Amino acid sequence: MAASMNEPGTESVVDLAEHFMACNQMGRYLTTPDESRFVVSDDFRTIQSVKPTASAMASICSKDPLVAQAALLPLGLRAAKGNTRMQARYEELFTIIEEQTLNPEIKHSANAILTARFSMERVREISGQLADKITPARRRYRSFLEMVGKLTNGQVTADTFRDEFLDFTYGVAGKLDFGIYSFCIDRIFGHSLVVSKAKALLVWEILNFPPMIRRELLSNILSLEGLEPEISQFIQKEMTEKLPPEMAMEITLLLSLKTSQISLNQLTGMAVGTA
Repeated sequence: MAASMNEPGTESVVDLAEHFMACNQMGRYLTTPDESRFVVSDDFRTIQSVKPTASAMASICSKDPLVAQAALLPLGLRAAKGNTRMQARYEELFTIIEEQTLNPEIKHSANAILTARFSMERVREISGQLADKITPARRRYRSFLEMVGKLTNGQVTADTFRDEFLDFTYGVAGKLDFGIYSFCIDRIFGHSLVVSKAKALLVWEILNFPPMIRRELLSNILSLEGLEPEISQFIQKEMTEKLPPEMAMEITLLLSLKTSQISLNQLTGMAVGTA
């Protein structure tokens, strides 16, 4: 995924660091500039994939601690491989990250890399800790996809699938990239063989998620091409009946962004919450 975050020439049009800052101002997870998906930790796998300023901004702004941690690592690798003058520049950058991030884990990691004077071993140690957290969650993700397959084949009921969905969700919370989790939800709602009852049950669960997560997931679902009209109407009805008007409006505004009806700049001036 790292190669696809910036299409050729994209950074000349959209500055990633500024885009990440705009996402943060709206209380959102970080997205790619074209809003096609959320940023995931794999996007920072190599030191060449993203410019240092954008990586630093991701470490400071990301609501997903896995992405924030992953964005920190290529900066440490660049500094470890650089000369003394370059390390001095990165020391300043890491100090800014440590001071401005609100995530205590990122603050600790930035401090640890700084204290170790950009030791390659220290950077690799933190990278290993991140992998230890992500790998089991991604295994659980793949096993959940098998359950999705069983649902489409009629091997499990909608109620059983809902229970598995909840077990999966709470099992990987904070351990699986939000972008991967959201992609999984998109696959479920975009699949014509997933019965409507299962989709309705998941909508009811998502409506109880924290506001920021609910906002992103529901606007994503509503923007899917090929979403059945009855599911779209059901979601809109449930939003109207079960959410405060301002929260329903935030989802509608994000939907307008994701369907290119308004721009990111326009959205930053509207009533999108930060919770």
